[in-house]
Amino acid sequence: MNRSKISLNIIRTPDQPKIAILYNMFWRTLKGLVIMTKEIAVEESSGNVFADLGYPNPQDALAKSRLAQRIAELLEEQHLTQVEAATLLGIDQPKVSKLLRGQLREFSTDRLFRFLDALHQDVEIVIRQKPGTRQQATVSVIPA
Repeated sequence: MNRSKISLNIIRTPDQPKIAILYNMFWRTLKGLVIMTKEIAVEESSGNVFADLGYPNPQDALAKSRLAQRIAELLEEQHLTQVEAATLLGIDQPKVSKLLRGQLREFSTDRLFRFLDALHQDVEIVIRQKPGTRQQATVSVIPA
């Protein structure tokens, strides 16, 4: 991962609260505006936020997240309420709420596949040889 430093400028008008932690910050006043500049370290993502944050099984977490995202898109496209979605998916409304908010601990990948089936979606699983240019195999969810 590449690390670099950038400057972050936050412009505040004089009537906004001046709440700040004063470490490595420089203030200057310009025509009534307060400009705060702070150097922060930025780390380039690996492409999987779950891996970047150190989650266990990050590929599985990303796959479940993308499946849930597609389910949410389908529910929105069909203009279903959470109660209607719950009936269609065979779960209760609080579980639909958790699904839509990305709280996926109680949803297996298989269960998410069943939800897609209930929403009249085909799910295709493709298995292929990992390219030699990559160290690890990956799991991908690619909506059509």
